[in-house]
Amino acid sequence: MRIGVLDIGSNTGHLLIVDAFRGGPPIPAHSFSEPLRLAENLDAGGHLTAEGTDRLVKYVTEAASQAEDKGAERVLAFATSAVRDAGNADEVIARVAEASGTQLQILPGEDEARLTFLAVRRWFGWSSGRLGVFDIGGGSLELAVGADEEPETATSLPLGAGRLTREWLDRGMDHDDLRREVRREIGAVAGPLLRGGPFDRAVATSKTFRSLARMCGAAPSGEGPYVRRTLKHRDLVSLGQELRVATDEQIAAMPGVSAMRAHQMRAGAVVAEATMELFGVDELQICPWALREGVLIEYLDHL
Repeated sequence: MRIGVLDIGSNTGHLLIVDAFRGGPPIPAHSFSEPLRLAENLDAGGHLTAEGTDRLVKYVTEAASQAEDKGAERVLAFATSAVRDAGNADEVIARVAEASGTQLQILPGEDEARLTFLAVRRWFGWSSGRLGVFDIGGGSLELAVGADEEPETATSLPLGAGRLTREWLDRGMDHDDLRREVRREIGAVAGPLLRGGPFDRAVATSKTFRSLARMCGAAPSGEGPYVRRTLKHRDLVSLGQELRVATDEQIAAMPGVSAMRAHQMRAGAVVAEATMELFGVDELQICPWALREGVLIEYLDHL
C-alpha cells in the first residue's frame, strides 16, 4: 500500500510517500518539501496573509499532483501550529481544499505530542521502558511521557524556535529574559510529566533537535537513520554560549544548519537546554521518526 503523509508546519511543507505493509516499517518512496514560512506570514491580527495563503495553496496543489503521479492511494494531510493559530484558519483550509482537492486537518498540539510519542515508541520498542519525548517545532514545543504506546501525559507549549525568534529575539528582547520565560513555562508543566518517575530513555525528535545534535558532533544524516545520535547537555551549553554571539551567517556555516533556519537556532538552543535541565536529562537520543510517522502508524493501525 502506497500512502502519502502531507505535513504543513510553521516553517516547511513536507510530503512523505511511503510503501507500507503489514509486519514491517514504512519504506520511504518519495519526498517533497518546500519552505513555506507560514509563521512569518501571520499579520498583526494573527491572520495568515494573502501571500502566505497563496504560497500554501501552491505547495499543497503541487504536493497533491506529485502524490498522484507517484501512485499514492491516499494522502493523510494535516497542519500544525501556524495554521492552527491563524485567526482565518477555516478560510485558509477551505481555499486549499477548493484549489487542490486536499482537505487539511488541523492537528491539536496534544495530538502532535501523542503521535510523535507513538512514532518514538515504535522506533525504539518496548525495551526502552519509560520514555520521555521532546519535540521543538517552529511554533510549539511538544512533550510526552509514558511506558505504553499512549503517553500518560502529552502537552504542547507555545515555545517553538520560530515563534520565539519572531516574538522575542527579532524584536530586540533580552536573551536572558527569553531564557527566564521559557523556563517558567516549561516548569509550569514539568510536575505531571515527572510524577511517574524518571525516564528510562529520553528522546528528541524534530529538525531543531537534529540540527543541534549535528552542531554538537552527531553523525550527519547521510550516514543513515540507524546510526546512534545523541545530544549531550554539556555540549549544548557550550553551543548555546557560542550561538549568543554568532551571526546568522556564522550559524548557517555550522554543520547541520540550513540558511533558512539559522536565525532560529539561538531560540531552539534556549528551549532545548531548558528542557534538558528541568527534566534532569544529561543526554537525549535523537529519533529519526516523528510526527509524520506517528500519523501514518495510527492510520495503519486502524485499518
